Amino acid sequence: MFRKMRRKKQELTEKQCLDILRRAKTATLALSGDDGYPYSVPMNFVYEDGKIYFHGAKEGHKIDAIKNNPKVSMSIIDQEDVIEEELTTYFRSVILFGKARILQEDDEIYHAIETLGLKYNEDEVTVEKEIRKEWKILCCVEITIEHISGKQAIELVNKNYQDLF
Repeated sequence: MFRKMRRKKQELTEKQCLDILRRAKTATLALSGDDGYPYSVPMNFVYEDGKIYFHGAKEGHKIDAIKNNPKVSMSIIDQEDVIEEELTTYFRSVILFGKARILQEDDEIYHAIETLGLKYNEDEVTVEKEIRKEWKILCCVEITIEHISGKQAIELVNKNYQDLF
């Protein structure tokens, strides 16, 4: 169902992809938007146990798109060093595909937003205070990952930058 990477030598392992998901702060979420137009939006997220969680408003383009078609894709750029003298970029990135689900149960929502909050701020008291403040207007979404792949520039492969993980 999902395409295999053509440039196998540049392919990241699943472990490397998941390590990137754990440390990355921002991703671009791609959805099927209005009138068949693609809709992509940068966002913060957290990865846990094969799932991606993010939050947003209860209404809007993103939520409407998920309700109309739960199939989504996310891309994460882990490295993007432009090397001017070589006219290239030493990149490392991950793309994933999955199905999004708007969380409905309070315990699921709380788990998602607490996990997300603690990724960006380790102070549990501050995170709990913010959750209570925003609870009534909060919407959380879970993406179940169905396929993940990662790729890096051939220059990183050739220079054995694999040890950075």
